[in-house]
Amino acid sequence: MNKIEWLTDGMTAMPEIDTAQLSEWIATVAKTHNRIVGPLVYIFCDDQKIIEVNRQFLDHDYFTDIITFDYSRGRMISGDMFISLDTVLSNSELVGADYYRELMRVIIHGVLHLCGINDKGPGEREIMEDFENKALALFDELN
Repeated sequence: MNKIEWLTDGMTAMPEIDTAQLSEWIATVAKTHNRIVGPLVYIFCDDQKIIEVNRQFLDHDYFTDIITFDYSRGRMISGDMFISLDTVLSNSELVGADYYRELMRVIIHGVLHLCGINDKGPGEREIMEDFENKALALFDELN
């Protein structure tokens, strides 16, 4: 498996995560979608950075939990994923979920996008949520 990088932007502190455990989980989820993991970069940031990225690259003027840049080719997934820890926290509070669990959902959400699963069209959000839930259940089984 190619290296997965876990970075922070600016003053954002690295979340307390087991990157080796997450890397194994990501590879397993990718395999369930007939994909192999190539270079992946996670950049944990704050809301200020995520809105800058959203405006600059997507011409969107709103906060989001993750922005995924897809460099995948064929079966190999590859990409850069910006995750706003501020938005992950506010979303976890909004839905009454554990922060760590919500972070895992967002981390795998980006991988699922790289596997070709979309969430913007009619009915796609439900499909994405189903795959997120299956991936989270797999995470529980592995740990």
